[in-house]
Amino acid sequence: MKTRAITGFFFVVVMLAAFFFGPSVFVGFFSLLALLSLFEFYGLIKTTGIYPQQILGLMLGLVICAAAASFWFDASFTTYFSVSIIPIAVSIFFAELYRKSEKPFHQIAYTFLGLIYTLLPFVFFIAMAFVQKNFNPHFSLGFILLLWTNDTCAYLTGRKLGKTKLFERHSPKKTWEGFIGGLILTAVIAFVISCYFKEISSLHWIIIGIIISVFGTMSDLVESMLKRSINVKDSGNILPGHGGLLDRFDGLLMAAPLVFIYLYLVL
Repeated sequence: MKTRAITGFFFVVVMLAAFFFGPSVFVGFFSLLALLSLFEFYGLIKTTGIYPQQILGLMLGLVICAAAASFWFDASFTTYFSVSIIPIAVSIFFAELYRKSEKPFHQIAYTFLGLIYTLLPFVFFIAMAFVQKNFNPHFSLGFILLLWTNDTCAYLTGRKLGKTKLFERHSPKKTWEGFIGGLILTAVIAFVISCYFKEISSLHWIIIGIIISVFGTMSDLVESMLKRSINVKDSGNILPGHGGLLDRFDGLLMAAPLVFIYLYLVL
């Protein structure tokens, strides 16, 4: 418990600091988390006897992050990074020709799935800070605060009042009572956030809170489904006492793209 508390404290401090040390630190830090999450995903898949093209997948992920960052900072480089995505993606297919594997397309598929499932959601999360063109961390910070609120309140409400299982096959501890409690309290905190981050109205913040609560919970269930399908408890051990990055950011993976789309349409 002590290790978990210390790890959690320092990780939260470092992550929150990334929001306030300028766009370069913000983009660099969360791009690193994206690549580490991708690396973690490939490690999980390897436990099943299927070996994605890890090096090429990470190279492609790095180029995608660089292309996105250049678009926000200096668009003159975006074309160069974007064009380089194609040969790396094609080389993943060619590289599999030189492997002795009974399931080459499984390995190719998981290479690309890792990018879609783990890396691109972080790119959308980072993009929230640039949705108004100039860097503004309020949307990304608000997203994280609402995600933590939902996770914490759903857990506490479920532990106190939970009786009806939400999706027992994939997550035996989650309950409908916990889900509803998390959703209501997330909406309340969204209203509080709207009093400080005034770029959008209270109604829009509440809708964003509901999106995070609903799809963050679904994303959590999907990550639980992944771990159960390969019979592991934690996605990794990079955070002592907390498991892996995918365990900590599972709610972000499906909620972040949807919140970005909503913000883009609103703004």
